[in-house]
Amino acid sequence: MALDRKDLAILAELTTNARASHTELANKVGLSSTALARRQKALEDEGYIQAYQAALDLAQFGLTTTVLVRIALESQSDDALKAFEAEVVKCPSVVRCFLMSGTDDYILIVLARDIQDFERIHRTELSRLPRVARVQSSFALRDIVNRAVPTVVFGEAKR
Repeated sequence: MALDRKDLAILAELTTNARASHTELANKVGLSSTALARRQKALEDEGYIQAYQAALDLAQFGLTTTVLVRIALESQSDDALKAFEAEVVKCPSVVRCFLMSGTDDYILIVLARDIQDFERIHRTELSRLPRVARVQSSFALRDIVNRAVPTVVFGEAKR
C-alpha cells in the first residue's frame, strides 16, 4: 500500500489524538467520514497503525526518575545475547531496551520513583541479569523532546 497525502494526514492527526472520532478526523483531513473510516481500516490492516494507547502522566504514579542504563555483556555470543534478552523483558521497571552497536551492548530506559527506588531496581532487577560485565547509569534531568513518532514521517502532510 502506497501512502498518499491523505493517509499521512490521517496518521499525523492520530498521533496527536488517537481518540478523535471519524467525523473529527474527516473534517481535519478533508474526507467524508465513510472514506476516512475506510482509509483508517486499511492503515490498520496494512500494519501502519499497530495499536492505540493512552499516553499517561507517569509522575501521577510517582515515576519521576528516568534512568538510561548502559550494559556491556561479558560476551557477544548468540547465547549471551539470547540469555540477556530473555530475562530483561521480565524486568518490570524497564520500559525500553535497545541492542546497540559500539561500546555498549544494550541501552535500557528505566523508570523509577527516585534514586533510592533505582537502587532497589538495580539490586533486584538489573544486577540479576545474566552475562552482564558492566552496568553504567545516567539520570535524566528533564524531558526536552518526547515524541512517539518523528514529524519527518509525515512530510508535507503535517505542514
